[in-house]
Amino acid sequence: MYERWSSSLSTFITHNCEQMMREPSGQLEHPYTVPSSPDSPLYSDALWDWDSWWISVVLGQVEVDTEQPGRFGDYERGSVLNFLERTDDDGVMPIQLSPNRTLTHGDASRNGGFAENMHKPVIAQHAALLVQRSHDVEWIRPHLPTIARFLERYLESHRHAPTGLAYWQTDFAVGVDNDPSVYYRPDRSTASVYLNALLYRELLAFGYLLEEAGDLPAALLWRGRANDLADAINTHLWDERDGTYYSALIDLRPVDDSDWLHRGAPRRWNSVLLRVDNWSSFLPLWAGIPDAARASRMVERVRDERTFAARFGIRTLSRLEQQYDLRASNNPSNWLGPIWGVSNYMVFHGLVKYGFVDDARALAEATVALFGRDLDVNGCLHEYYHPDNGEPIVTKGFQNWNFLVLNMLAWMDGRSMVTEF
Repeated sequence: MYERWSSSLSTFITHNCEQMMREPSGQLEHPYTVPSSPDSPLYSDALWDWDSWWISVVLGQVEVDTEQPGRFGDYERGSVLNFLERTDDDGVMPIQLSPNRTLTHGDASRNGGFAENMHKPVIAQHAALLVQRSHDVEWIRPHLPTIARFLERYLESHRHAPTGLAYWQTDFAVGVDNDPSVYYRPDRSTASVYLNALLYRELLAFGYLLEEAGDLPAALLWRGRANDLADAINTHLWDERDGTYYSALIDLRPVDDSDWLHRGAPRRWNSVLLRVDNWSSFLPLWAGIPDAARASRMVERVRDERTFAARFGIRTLSRLEQQYDLRASNNPSNWLGPIWGVSNYMVFHGLVKYGFVDDARALAEATVALFGRDLDVNGCLHEYYHPDNGEPIVTKGFQNWNFLVLNMLAWMDGRSMVTEF
């Protein structure tokens, strides 16, 4: 079955990836990509932040497999440029753009006190991926100051000074929509391991872009900031007891030396681990943050069938958590246990990075089986799935990061695998 699914998925992805391309329209002045086929109206015309980045990882693999370098370059560069050209002077970048509107939940700008979420820290990673593939930095060179403003805005307005960790302003459009460590929690209360892992790689990616552009001193500065963030993640988000990373609560009452009640033993910690067993705890593996000893402890959790390991991949929430729930939902999409293509892939890539080859292969094979079965039965893929029986739950025609199975197939076949920066 693996050989048949491998062939059918490769053919399907190669033939259908162009369905994610859109021509300039309205405020989107450059060609761009969307997460789904036109048959899925929920995602049919909007440019999304981390979605478009993952689409480029897939399209790079298609170009390699079909020996057509640069085939999708206009749409991939256009996705990056559309976001950069809609970034304000303070570095606030939108999360999603469609031809006639910008997705917002409030005012994310200076007028709103920078108190709303903005584009996830993946724009430098997206640009770096395209520069690595094309060996051409000139298209992004004029926009490096905009990326710098964007990252400075994260470090100035979305970071908790006592820990050095980034936090979500609200639970709006955080990517992992209903992560219990963020969803319905007070604003600015969670230093998310997911957000901080992305930001670490983003700072490194910007360092790479600056070096490619010939500015080594600035590149070293941004890489130093990445190292500082990795230190903060290891200091504040690692749990030695459980052998994993967790998000942390940072909405602690300030220390008041004038208050006699606590004066004898004021708190000496700046965060409290939020021990919710979420798939994003594995993202430091993907980001390359833990040392080998910590990685070895983490992989044991990947294998645990009581919690994460399922027939078709990694549950997005441990089934031992009280919030575990597989029901269908959109807005928010459900990350409380269902299997997602992107979570399977990111855990897979983390395993590859640290040399856990057998575990990576098992996860890739489970992903091939999941999507191969869906393609056999329904002729398309879906947004997320039941972890035990592989049944699709919502959004027929969803493509996006599901197509990362093509990159997994390349790795399993010993061929060149295109990866993110």
